[in-house]
Amino acid sequence: MIGGLGAALGAAVLFGIAAILQAVGSRKVPTGSELDPRRLVGFVGALLRQPAFLGALVLNLAGFGLHFIALRLLPLYLAQAGIAASLVVTALLATRLMADQLSAIEWAAVVGVCVGLGLLAVSAGDAGESARHHGLTVGLIIGLVCIAVLGGLASRSKHASATAVLGLLAGLGYAGVAISARLLEDGSFGELVRSPTAYTLPISGALAFVLYSLALQRGSVTLATTPMIALQTITPAAVGVLVLGDDVREGWYAGAVAGFVVTAIGALILVRFESVKDESEPAEANH
Repeated sequence: MIGGLGAALGAAVLFGIAAILQAVGSRKVPTGSELDPRRLVGFVGALLRQPAFLGALVLNLAGFGLHFIALRLLPLYLAQAGIAASLVVTALLATRLMADQLSAIEWAAVVGVCVGLGLLAVSAGDAGESARHHGLTVGLIIGLVCIAVLGGLASRSKHASATAVLGLLAGLGYAGVAISARLLEDGSFGELVRSPTAYTLPISGALAFVLYSLALQRGSVTLATTPMIALQTITPAAVGVLVLGDDVREGWYAGAVAGFVVTAIGALILVRFESVKDESEPAEANH
């Protein structure tokens, strides 16, 4: 439990720093990009030419390594809530690097995330077994196809709601990463290669990363990130408890629910610190 929680918090630190770099890099790429096979290569290439985005990619990959350890050792509701602490890291960095100030409610949110994580850690029981679950694997594959199709449609829309839709789809993609990590079986290299979740995991991550980048360049970071954080936290938590057998300590169900809710609300309040864009810059400059 301690090793898994430490891995989750270490990943949160890396993800929190990467969020700043990803926002900077994404906003330097023209917004004409779409999730279209004919343009996707050019879009990704433009992103990779941004040093800030490259830095975000490296930190996200390192963070995922720690996150993967947490997903294998902890109940999904605790592992995902631990990652929500990345918003605390981003908020505190913003106060140092950008001379931004936390309001009273935002300081309360920082405390809330920390208290909520503490409650979850105390309430957490054993993680469910990482075993084959063919129905869930099929559902993941179908879900990824739907996310890609809907993402392609949303990326072509000029409506303001496209930012929120892309953020929501990115959250579902990151939820697929968490679920795939738990479904991945231990075994030989040959068994790993034959496992569908060995492919749904990287595909989910790559798709979510691109969708979130598209969302960031189309609208406000708050509008893009709020649905992403909500979906990537709530969806795996529900699947872990309802399908994969993640447990809560006897007598601590109320504490676990309270901890999860407080952590989620605190994280959503802190979403605005994902943005490092100078607010004095006209919004139209991004269109």
